[in-house]
Amino acid sequence: THPPQLPPAMTSILSQLDASFASLESSLSAKLAGRDPSSSSSSSSPISYDEVLPALEKMQHPLGYAWSIASHLNGVKNTDELRKEYEANQPKVVQASMKFGQSKVLYDALSSLRTSWETADEEAATSSFLAAQRRRAVSNTLRSMTLQGVGLPVGSPEQVRFNEIKLRFAELSTAFSNNVLDATKAFGLTATDPSDVEGVPESALAMWAEAHRRFLVKEAETEGDEEKKTEAEGMEVDAAKGPWRITLDGPSYIAAMQHMPNRDVRKKVYLGYLTRASEFTASEAEAKAEAEAEAADNKGEETKEEKAPIGKNNVLIIEEILKLRKEMAGLLGFDNYAEMSLASKMAPDVASVTNLSNLILEKALPAAQRELAAATDLARATGGPEYSESNLPKLMPWDTSFWVERLKEKTFDLKEEELRPYFALDAVLKGMFGLIERIFDVEVRDATGTVEVWHPDVRFFTLHDESDEGKHIASFYLDPYSRPADKRGGAWMADCLGKSEALGFDVPVAYLTCNGSPPVGDKPSLMTFREVETLFHETGHGLQHMLTRATVGDVSGINGVEWDAVELPSQFMENWCYDKPTVYGFAKHYQTGEPLPEEMFEKLKEQKTFGAGMMACRQLLFGMMDMELHSNFDPNGEETIFDLQRRMAEIYTPYALPVEEDRFLCGFSHIFAGGYAAGYYSYKWAEVMSADAFGAFEEVGLDNEEGVKEVGKKFRETVLALGGGVAPMDVFKSFRGREPSPEALLRHNGLA
Repeated sequence: THPPQLPPAMTSILSQLDASFASLESSLSAKLAGRDPSSSSSSSSPISYDEVLPALEKMQHPLGYAWSIASHLNGVKNTDELRKEYEANQPKVVQASMKFGQSKVLYDALSSLRTSWETADEEAATSSFLAAQRRRAVSNTLRSMTLQGVGLPVGSPEQVRFNEIKLRFAELSTAFSNNVLDATKAFGLTATDPSDVEGVPESALAMWAEAHRRFLVKEAETEGDEEKKTEAEGMEVDAAKGPWRITLDGPSYIAAMQHMPNRDVRKKVYLGYLTRASEFTASEAEAKAEAEAEAADNKGEETKEEKAPIGKNNVLIIEEILKLRKEMAGLLGFDNYAEMSLASKMAPDVASVTNLSNLILEKALPAAQRELAAATDLARATGGPEYSESNLPKLMPWDTSFWVERLKEKTFDLKEEELRPYFALDAVLKGMFGLIERIFDVEVRDATGTVEVWHPDVRFFTLHDESDEGKHIASFYLDPYSRPADKRGGAWMADCLGKSEALGFDVPVAYLTCNGSPPVGDKPSLMTFREVETLFHETGHGLQHMLTRATVGDVSGINGVEWDAVELPSQFMENWCYDKPTVYGFAKHYQTGEPLPEEMFEKLKEQKTFGAGMMACRQLLFGMMDMELHSNFDPNGEETIFDLQRRMAEIYTPYALPVEEDRFLCGFSHIFAGGYAAGYYSYKWAEVMSADAFGAFEEVGLDNEEGVKEVGKKFRETVLALGGGVAPMDVFKSFRGREPSPEALLRHNGLA
């Protein structure tokens, strides 16, 4: 990565884009006025589709491609230098986007196109998939432009303010994300007493011992002590003896919450995680940032023109974001931001989202309360005096995961650590690729080493259509492991290149990013079962991007898919983690090659619904808290965001109310630094469809190989192939023959 290349590249691209778009607007204006753009004479020929969206796509591509690479690297190889250049160039990119989104000429040209189609022969216009794609692309673009303020009078105070808000959003969301990453990196807790880690799985101990060694190397680097650094780099890591350094990246944090027997250590780690980027951590982070800036000044390093820093406290960022979202929605005539968000989604209104949430809650809440009661009983019976009712009236949040894990082990006589040797990453990939070939007739080949990558861990794969003589149809990068030093947490799929006739791209390329357990010492990456599910989930997103038949760029792959339908293929893929042929395609011991014992697989299947009540309630809380923040909450009122969190928890997780220090919202990147604002409910909305879609395979019988292949072919031809070119409800109905039903979702979760 070469951050200094970003400013000149963006300057050149934006300059060319400006000139190209001005020329397009001039040409479209002339056409709309009935003139021939190439001469002064009048013209009666109407505007054609090719003169608008394909032309726009061609001129926007260089910017979209360059900026997507910068955004991707900012997430997976974050450095101070890249961060600085990214933040400096982001406003220019946002301004370019607003210029397109608010072009009256472009809007009028697209409206004229839509009108001409409406007056043409309806049947002829919709008879082909290509025509359907074009209609969807035009319709989606018009809606998007409306939501980007094209209807605001040019130069009016409303338009000026709207654009100020859009620019500020970009700054705030980037700062929010950076603050979470910085706070995650800043926390570390070193344990030296073996009794504190008694019973902790060996894989977690090895991970923490290696984290301690890396910490010593980093510390020596900071101090400029080469001798100390060399000593730390060469030190032998002993998982059994420690010391052990617990950090807040996903694999480390989850292991501490589930397995660390010392309550005080668990509490520190839990509160460390729940207070990231809040008022509890901001002052120290800001002092550190100031010191680093001062050090750079003293070295005489060039600094950018100063502007008031946003700060490291995400509470203040959230409060500003919520005020601005409400104001922006008002400028466009919406009562609140949730209404504005739902204007481009499947769910018709907030009430529909609430109704689905409450339907699931009715089944999930009693189950969650039973699950917690069982975990509490086990803690009281086996945890010793500190868990007696007199000492601990109820389990605290830092106790719950630990005791739920013990209850799971006791119920099924199966520890997660016993499963990990059967889930080595390479074997899991091979098995997952076997599934893709089996149900979608697509072969995945390892092509690592044939392209440049951003980290040695990154792999590259190509997809080949078996039904078309092994034709190369797509590719993807896989960045599988957690790297807390420079990679943000979570898992996601992003497009590198999309299928597009206008651009001449026929082979889509995806980025699949996970934060799984890295290899430790001479052991390969041994995954938890949840990490296996996450890999299948992100691959589902990737398949919708890569197996698209749509050739109109704006609706190919996941482009143009309503946000609350986009999780359908990803959540669908997770179901295969409980399918016997699929699991036995990869579950082999990494040392002996022995397959997963039959009784372990049966227990794994039984575990699927274990804790489903608490998990469902937690997801419902996140979704409805998000919806409430963007609908009924008054950001200028007396109720705080944390008052609202507690109020929603009293409805959706009354058995586990947040503690006083809980600042979960300060790390809720999905809605404050991602695309899920007033849209987190989408996971549950799409899960209704994904569960019902998997139900089609269950109905033909998962052991019916021919039946599974037949349904798989239909799933590929509809859900994966049509992309955003067809409305998601129509896509679902063309696959399932009817509208989705929540029955399969409740059944899969043991809540029917």
